[in-house]
Amino acid sequence: MELIHLSLHELRDKLRSGELTSVELTEAFLARIEETDERINAFITLCKEEALAQAAEADKRRAAGEDLPLLGVPIALKDIFVTEGVKSTCGSKILSNYIPPYDGTAVRKLKEAGAVLLGKLSMDEFAMGSSNETSAFGDVRNPWNLDYVPGGSSGGSAACMAASQAAATSPRPTAAWWG
Repeated sequence: MELIHLSLHELRDKLRSGELTSVELTEAFLARIEETDERINAFITLCKEEALAQAAEADKRRAAGEDLPLLGVPIALKDIFVTEGVKSTCGSKILSNYIPPYDGTAVRKLKEAGAVLLGKLSMDEFAMGSSNETSAFGDVRNPWNLDYVPGGSSGGSAACMAASQAAATSPRPTAAWWG
């Protein structure tokens, strides 16, 4: 089975056993994003270089004996989450150039768990919609049928997972992710 189709737990186990590196996994998801996102439009911001650097750091940390719940696992975040140094638009032109100087609590906790950030996902503007057709960055398409929408306001997250573009996404990160 292709890496991008494995479950979060299967990927985490392969990383822990050394069967797979975070860099290899991150490259697989980035290739999938490149292959599919032009049609789907799930991502507002792709963090390719940053993700590869985070993955390399995760591999070093794991080699040094560190083991965190999401260490080296590539994820993507709904663009409503404030993310230090990464454009955080909430799907709105008003915030199209906003780069926060800090992480929100959910983002901080995901980073503390070792997650690798692939990028930020489309959403209805300010989460005010139900179809993901009100993002200032274009409509998100359902990867299983491009004539349909994925729903909203977390349509970018839904489309990203349906297209196997990340190991996990958020609309709402919870402790159940890594429990």
